[in-house]
Amino acid sequence: MTSLTFTKMQGLGNDFMVINAINHPFSLSAKAISALADRHFGIGFDQLLVVAPAPANSSAIDFSYRIFNADGGEVSQCGNGARCFARYVRDKGLIDRDEIHVATASGQLTLYLLENGDVKVNMGVPDFNPEKIPFKAPLRQPAYHLTLPDHPAPLSIGAVSMGNPHLVYRVADIDSAPVATLGPALVAHRDFPEGVNVGFLQVVDAHTLRLRVYERGSGETLACGSGACAAAVMAQQWGVTSGSCVVQLRGGQLTIDWAGEGTPVWMSGPATTVFEGHINLSDIPILTSESAQ
Repeated sequence: MTSLTFTKMQGLGNDFMVINAINHPFSLSAKAISALADRHFGIGFDQLLVVAPAPANSSAIDFSYRIFNADGGEVSQCGNGARCFARYVRDKGLIDRDEIHVATASGQLTLYLLENGDVKVNMGVPDFNPEKIPFKAPLRQPAYHLTLPDHPAPLSIGAVSMGNPHLVYRVADIDSAPVATLGPALVAHRDFPEGVNVGFLQVVDAHTLRLRVYERGSGETLACGSGACAAAVMAQQWGVTSGSCVVQLRGGQLTIDWAGEGTPVWMSGPATTVFEGHINLSDIPILTSESAQ
């Protein structure tokens, strides 16, 4: 592969490079993805989204959906990416319905394009089982205590899987929260064997949350859809919110609805195309010919 056609999209400032691999098998290496993600030498993005064919013998599925972080590692879930995925396949004429069923590494997602232009996503049922997150804890608890070498006291955190692992840490004010220092330490905490996305949560009132997210493989992003879902779910578990709430992120806001234990989380928000592009991979200085194969 020497050239690549792509679409740049964003959901609340969480930005994506989207490629259509339905007729051309996806073959970029992790090194190539990382080079493309570089904001100085490449395209620049938080995640790469790949539109792939539906699994064989799956008549109820329209597409497969693959997600790669900026470091080239493949992950199972991205809520803002899911909304962009839905907008992409509809705008490109790959489907003519407003209800879209996609297969991901963590299960099936159902996406709905709304009349106001927003996209609503069934993000699945949150899983609090430590083994499934995965998180090294003997029993499920509403809150856990984590120790860090350079932190004076254990941190009280929540942990949940939204198809990918999330840690939620409540703070008094997200603007002054130590996201840049505490985020990397928690992402790589030994009790999360596959790493974890770290949400710094501020509760404004019973229906309003503020959130900053430090994502594994990408660093702090302007928005994180699955992180917003995790924060809303944990806020309900802690008894500080109920039902529907608005999660305010640095790139904008999402509406999260959760009816409680055993039910799926619904996320609604915008998805926008920024530009279309075509890139010769050989023109990226730090991308070797080997890494693009």
